[in-house]
Amino acid sequence: MHRSNGHNTPLLQVRGLRKYFPVRRGMLQKTVSFLKAVDGVDFDIDQGQTLGLVGESGCGKTTVARLLLHLLSADAGEIRYKNQNLVNLTERQFKPLRHEIQIVFQDPYSSLNPRMTVGASIGEGVRVAGIADRIARQKRITQLLDMVGMPTASADRYPHEFSGGQRQRVGIARALSVDPALIICDEPVSALDVSIQAQIINLLKDLQKELNLSYLFISHDLNVVSYLCNRVCVMYQGKIVEAAPAADLFDQPRHPYTHTLLASILEPGSAAAAGHPSDNGPTERQPPATLQTCAYYDQCPHASPVCAQSESGLVQVAPDHFVRCHQQE
Repeated sequence: MHRSNGHNTPLLQVRGLRKYFPVRRGMLQKTVSFLKAVDGVDFDIDQGQTLGLVGESGCGKTTVARLLLHLLSADAGEIRYKNQNLVNLTERQFKPLRHEIQIVFQDPYSSLNPRMTVGASIGEGVRVAGIADRIARQKRITQLLDMVGMPTASADRYPHEFSGGQRQRVGIARALSVDPALIICDEPVSALDVSIQAQIINLLKDLQKELNLSYLFISHDLNVVSYLCNRVCVMYQGKIVEAAPAADLFDQPRHPYTHTLLASILEPGSAAAAGHPSDNGPTERQPPATLQTCAYYDQCPHASPVCAQSESGLVQVAPDHFVRCHQQE
């Protein structure tokens, strides 16, 4: 899936990204198969834009994040950040780039050191960013707290003294402390109350506009994704099955799995939910074990014999809209 954005080279380009985990059994722990966590994933993220990566738990979203952060080694593919391939870099070579790609975690409490004050946690990043002078560092910590809507006095308090939403604000401030260009948001609001989620999402939007940040927003909450993201990729069993501008994907979903996801949030009778294939539950069938079948074959009510014989590639069905489905070819 190679799309043209009509502008400069994207900040991040991912091509053919793959990560398989061996499945071992028996006393000798022999490898009997592989779990294809990420299986040939392509996407771009433009400067100042947000890409949503959605799908059910276990589809490979978080593995993609770990590969981008160099926490896992890719088996194949390219991760080009500012046109530099990160895949084959050693940890020493990647270290100067680490401050440019940051992450905001799902659970803000577990991601903060309970023995460190908020100021000390943020201060570590400020020091890494090159501000060594104590007074200048304190000024930067105060500035970061103000940017995320936290009072200056918060710097002297510990994580357990704050609510979940406040802790997530601290986590965002810590990510910003090293002046990143790309922030990976891994389910950043799923652990928060609904009323607080909106505040954090609006904060992320405001910061993006102010600092020209780029986001990879990983989520299963499509309401949040539709509000925040410019473009959306839908993952299923390690593959991108649909990719489109957010408005197009929500208005005219093409893949049966995307219909399934959208029908869980949309009102009955809406455009995307109309004719939804799984209203009466998924269709279960067993694919032939000897053939390369579509990963969604055993759930799709529109599956045909060709779906049992081969898997479709990503095909362009509209401008900048790609689908992995034989029915769309």
